[in-house]
Amino acid sequence: MTPTLTTLLLLGLSVGPRTRAQAGTLPAPSLWAEPGSVVPWGSTVTIWCQGILEAHEFHLDKDGHPVPWDRQKPLEPGNKAKFSIRYVTEQYAGRYHCSCQSPTGSSEGSDPLELVVTGFHAKPTLSALPNPMVTSGGKVTLQCTSWTGFHRFVLMREGEPRPAWTLDSQRPTSGQFQALFPVGPVTPSARWTFRCHGYFNNTPQLWSYPSDPLELLVSGVSRKPSLLTQQSPVVTPGQRLTLQCRSHVGYDRFALYKEAAHDLPQHLSRQPQAGPSGADFPLGPVNSSHGGRYTCYGGHNLSSEWSAPSDPLDILVTGQLPSTPSLSVQPGPMVASGENVTLLCQSWSFVDTFLLSKEGAADPPLRLRSKYRAGHYQAKFSMNPVTSAQGGTYRCYGSYSTSPHLLSHPSDPLELQVSGSSGEPGPPATDPSSTAGPNRYLYVLIGAAGAFVLLLCLLVVLLVRRRRQGKGRKPGAADPEPQDRGLQDRCRRARRTARGGGGAGPAAGRGGWRPPRNDLCPGEPLKIKTQSGTGHFSFPPVGGIARHRSRGRQADGQSGCRM
Repeated sequence: MTPTLTTLLLLGLSVGPRTRAQAGTLPAPSLWAEPGSVVPWGSTVTIWCQGILEAHEFHLDKDGHPVPWDRQKPLEPGNKAKFSIRYVTEQYAGRYHCSCQSPTGSSEGSDPLELVVTGFHAKPTLSALPNPMVTSGGKVTLQCTSWTGFHRFVLMREGEPRPAWTLDSQRPTSGQFQALFPVGPVTPSARWTFRCHGYFNNTPQLWSYPSDPLELLVSGVSRKPSLLTQQSPVVTPGQRLTLQCRSHVGYDRFALYKEAAHDLPQHLSRQPQAGPSGADFPLGPVNSSHGGRYTCYGGHNLSSEWSAPSDPLDILVTGQLPSTPSLSVQPGPMVASGENVTLLCQSWSFVDTFLLSKEGAADPPLRLRSKYRAGHYQAKFSMNPVTSAQGGTYRCYGSYSTSPHLLSHPSDPLELQVSGSSGEPGPPATDPSSTAGPNRYLYVLIGAAGAFVLLLCLLVVLLVRRRRQGKGRKPGAADPEPQDRGLQDRCRRARRTARGGGGAGPAAGRGGWRPPRNDLCPGEPLKIKTQSGTGHFSFPPVGGIARHRSRGRQADGQSGCRM
């Protein structure tokens, strides 16, 4: 190698490092924002740039601006600078870089920081499909929807400074714009709370207001609690409603979730009480938004995992439809146990579903699809056969399948009385249409009672008549004894002969017997003619001869009567 070439190489090596330093070969600084890079309009944000210790000035650059957006001297210990924005507006939205200056030259630019300002469009809606309750290790789909035609949707997870997912919007047949974000597998080791935004492609740093937060509850396999209400699940607007979550497991906290709700499930700590642990969730006064399906969960403070869900409880709000159905019963409101009973609910106005509710029952109402017949929408609720436990007061309602938890006004109450029920019989049904059919059982009862009274009266009449006949005859005044019948026959023949011939007849000479002067034979009634008429008296025969002849003559002489 020639001396000239060696000299040039040494000169190049000594000049090279200084030239690269002056051209910006210092390490690139770090750039971040507090409290985050996604900030609401009108809020305060701080941008930090951190570089080498030798830096004596930091520059903040924004895309689209030829000169630095801001310059700041380093803070102690001298390796970072603070850029404060006290009131964020749309002019601050954009992409930023920072660099630092040192005696040896300028550093390279930092990685970009995208400052997003929210609150420029209406908020979208975030929901979980099928619901926000996910088993540990499971997956779920989060749906962000809006009627505004956003080009893209962004999903943010609470606690993370950057967007979790960004997806192009789609427009299905429902008419809303949406994006579906798959999430999972989820674990109980962290909280899973999300919000979503929408934006347009021409302003990618100007987002909508955030959606309401949606928290995924990671449920486990521990014993499920019970969800109940002291009132009926059918409630009226303005009514106070409290849902109670109870469990024999000693849970420290409880959560109440409403299906398809956009807000976070309600959380309550365990409330001191005797018996099972639990919490009361007051929901009143009731309005249409309270209608829906609810479940509750229990959990322990030392774990982020929740129990298995309770059985669902449907809350139905009445008076949300303009129609009022009518309720009737066949064969009638008073039936015998074991009979077939049909409750007919019908309405002039269109409803696609009818519900039958029993007063005081904790069970959910019965549901049937309506059918159009004879100018009415109707449904028939059959009880075949009816039991005494089904007696009670019933009402029916109408609803639409699109909003099954919002009901019409109630029908008039109808009381069904089943014979053999343990309770006292109540008043008759207040619905006049319920008495349209013949109450044959009442008629049978009345008819049987009338027949019994008539039979009793007939027996009394016969008994009285029998006693009167017995008083008119003395003992022994019955038919003549057999030994007196011959004497009675001879007396009657002699009397006929005497009347026919004027004398005693042959019979007078036999046995020295003659017919009595008063033409009275033994055993025949004595006829006494008085001024008031003729009376008949029967005297018993004495020794086969009527001894009352002398008494008759004496009576004739004393009273002026003629035999």
